[in-house]
Amino acid sequence: MQSQDVAPRPAPDPRPGPVVDVEQAEAALVEHYPRLVRLAYLVLPPSLGRNRRVLTAHALTQRALPRGRTSGDASVLPSQKTAEGRDADPGYAYVRLRVLRTALEAGRPLTFRAWPKRAQLPPLLPQVWGLRLFPRSGGADELALDQRLSALSAPARAAYVLRGLERLAEADVRRVLAAAGEEDPADALDEADEIEAKYGLLTSPEFDPCSLQARPPDLMRRRQHMKAALAAAAAVAVCGALLGLPGDGWGPDGAAAPSYAQNPSAQAALDPGKLTLVPAAAWQSSTRTDFSVWPARGALTGDRALLRRALAVWARPGESVQVSATPGTPAGAPPGPPQLLYAGEVDQSRVVLLHDGLRIARYAEAKDGTQGAALDFARVDGATAAESNAVVLGRSDGNVRYLTAPWVRTAAVRDLLKSAAGASGGSDSSGATRLGRSADGVTEPFASPALQTGECRSWNALELTDRSGTRLTTDLGELTPARLTSGRPGQPHEASAATWSPLACSLAAVRGQGVRTVNAWQYARQPLPDGGGTANWLCTRADTWRGGGTRVLAQFHAQGQPYGAVAAKAENVAACGAKDSHVLAGVLWKSGTGDWYLLAAGSKDTESIRATGGVDGSTQGNLLAVRAEQGAQAGLKGTLSDGRSIGGLR
Repeated sequence: MQSQDVAPRPAPDPRPGPVVDVEQAEAALVEHYPRLVRLAYLVLPPSLGRNRRVLTAHALTQRALPRGRTSGDASVLPSQKTAEGRDADPGYAYVRLRVLRTALEAGRPLTFRAWPKRAQLPPLLPQVWGLRLFPRSGGADELALDQRLSALSAPARAAYVLRGLERLAEADVRRVLAAAGEEDPADALDEADEIEAKYGLLTSPEFDPCSLQARPPDLMRRRQHMKAALAAAAAVAVCGALLGLPGDGWGPDGAAAPSYAQNPSAQAALDPGKLTLVPAAAWQSSTRTDFSVWPARGALTGDRALLRRALAVWARPGESVQVSATPGTPAGAPPGPPQLLYAGEVDQSRVVLLHDGLRIARYAEAKDGTQGAALDFARVDGATAAESNAVVLGRSDGNVRYLTAPWVRTAAVRDLLKSAAGASGGSDSSGATRLGRSADGVTEPFASPALQTGECRSWNALELTDRSGTRLTTDLGELTPARLTSGRPGQPHEASAATWSPLACSLAAVRGQGVRTVNAWQYARQPLPDGGGTANWLCTRADTWRGGGTRVLAQFHAQGQPYGAVAAKAENVAACGAKDSHVLAGVLWKSGTGDWYLLAAGSKDTESIRATGGVDGSTQGNLLAVRAEQGAQAGLKGTLSDGRSIGGLR
């Protein structure tokens, strides 16, 4: 994620203003709840652990309402003379100060000299039993910023966050900190200046305690505690029962091991000496071409200490480990010794890639020895040669770096939104820029579309060439890139950049969904009314590694338009797939003369289409064009050549 400085804006003047009543404070808290919780999360000490930090941030924010009907603290409210937006709202200024004050109190150590404040104790509510909650993992920049913030004092963290997240000027930060009870705001500001002002990272999902992932706690420890309690209760009952039995009581359990015996396979999975190491040339003679024949590569494959840490963190991730997994991917320990794919240094991290037959696991730790690590999982079961061509090694500053398969001969990067015409310099005749690789198959970094926000101005795809041809893939935020194909469902072939150029921006809708392949199919071509030229109807289907969660988009691409427009979408449907290639969709379109039409198209075996509701019309064949009013709502129904009915995607 690219970070940038933001211009400070004036803060609310903390001089006397209107008194806030509880309704006004509640309205501000509800409207700005995600922002207030993020503020509390960033100010709270990281030593609490991510799970407790999340729950404490929510608890402090929810307790920010005044106890009485009014705040009774008008000295902290804005004058509203120069404030704008939410800063002009006395309710927001009041609850923000309450959240900041309690978050600072929570970071102060407990002493025997005074009773602990409520914020210093674990929150009573909310509580989550049997799960650990934490925000989604960010990139290396977010991890580095979190580590630098953890080294600051709580007032300095508050000063950094008020300047970066709230965009307050220095004088305003000083006044707000003073109102929150800090004795030396100037010292807090000086300490906050010691770290780089990467304020744009504060809005990252890494620091969003309202968008959470759930993982189990330390199951072994919980199981041990439960077993100890049950054993203590059972011992009394068993001993009493044994006293009443004749002879020697119950017999042994035969060849079964004691219930407390450790599993040999689980123990072997933690031994770096038992990792599976595939020979470098195994893929050349193997009948399989997938991750199972990747050789172990990287300069640190012999670093047993690093490999031991990676395996131990995989089995028992601690509080300082950022764990992420694509949907449908279990994050538990490996069932046995996994296969080592890579161990080496990537940018500012040491990275280990492991494969257990079902998943790819990526372990990363900072080279400078700072605490914490990242652990990412992605499903890859049943991967084909085309789907096991590359794995993400690292992301930094909006760029991505891959480890390519040993059978990949060349790698290139192509912006799908640009013309496919050739360019001079580092580009070949097809417009793809050659991508350098190390001897181990590690690519140079290039801009990734996975985390880009705002207007879609570019979309980079990775082209990998092996002896069977060239394949187009793209980064959708997973460990493995999604393969892009085109053609009739059930018979897809390798996609071209020209096919995906008008559709690339729609790929943003399936980022982070565990997508395996995305196929594009032009199912109809329609002449446009009033001499508007022609339009192509396409459907794109994103299939996932887990099978469920499939997403289908019907897109309308008018002649002369650079991008296609999404006309309809659906999730977990068979349409536009190998089991059911039929598709029907419609769109309201304005012609050059200013008239509005309902345009609809079905796949070629659609014999008739009827529109009902806000537009009434029908046609024989798979194309429909009916005059309509702007904003009209219509339902579509089609009849196939075999007599079956299909409904339009919505």
